[in-house]
Amino acid sequence: MAGEALGHPRERRPAKGRVSLVGTVSDDLRRRIVEGELSVGDKLPSEAELTRQYDVSRTVVREAIAALRYENMVEARQGAGVFVRNNQPSGGSPFPQPDTARISSIIEILELRAAVEMEAAALAAARRSPAQEEMILERYDDIDALIAAGKPTRDADMAFHLAIADATNNPRFREFLELLGKNAIPRTVLQPDSDTATPRDYLLKIQEEHRHIAEAISARDEAAAREAVRTHLIGSQHRYRARLRP
Repeated sequence: MAGEALGHPRERRPAKGRVSLVGTVSDDLRRRIVEGELSVGDKLPSEAELTRQYDVSRTVVREAIAALRYENMVEARQGAGVFVRNNQPSGGSPFPQPDTARISSIIEILELRAAVEMEAAALAAARRSPAQEEMILERYDDIDALIAAGKPTRDADMAFHLAIADATNNPRFREFLELLGKNAIPRTVLQPDSDTATPRDYLLKIQEEHRHIAEAISARDEAAAREAVRTHLIGSQHRYRARLRP
């Protein structure tokens, strides 16, 4: 099995410290924007400067900025840098919020994701670099660490899927997920304040599906990656359809 050759993703070193560092950096940058220290239109300090300011790695800085992009607070301009777009987080999604009383609206989002992310996983398997492979596995480890700690996993879940989008080396896949915003993770909509109430066995089931996706991409198996995402997202549709029945 691919996991035996690559090392089972769950056996990799947990990244609890990085998870908290990302939150620390993104929270402070968000505060600086909200309080006006960085105004709309201002350019954020360079990645190198932010690593010095916060004494963190470039990976932490990139993830912190990604979190702000997800909230539609900053935008990256090709060759120019990252600029403040809004002084308040807006969720980053132009899509109408699903009606949480209608599971069918959540299923619609999952169907849309399946259509795009199956191909994204196949492209990631074909194109990913060793660094991008490592990033996917690290994001997988982040979810593991949060499940073990009983903490919310929704942001880490999104980061895992964004890492796969990045591994396609086609920026449009990341942009698509960022446009979906929090709608991309259904339990975020059903439990807007926290997903700590999500049953542990449910999270472990999702994480097992993530493992198959990560292993297929690591093995450069395009067909298996596509099928693993299909199983993951179609499975999520089935789980939500089950909620429609008495």
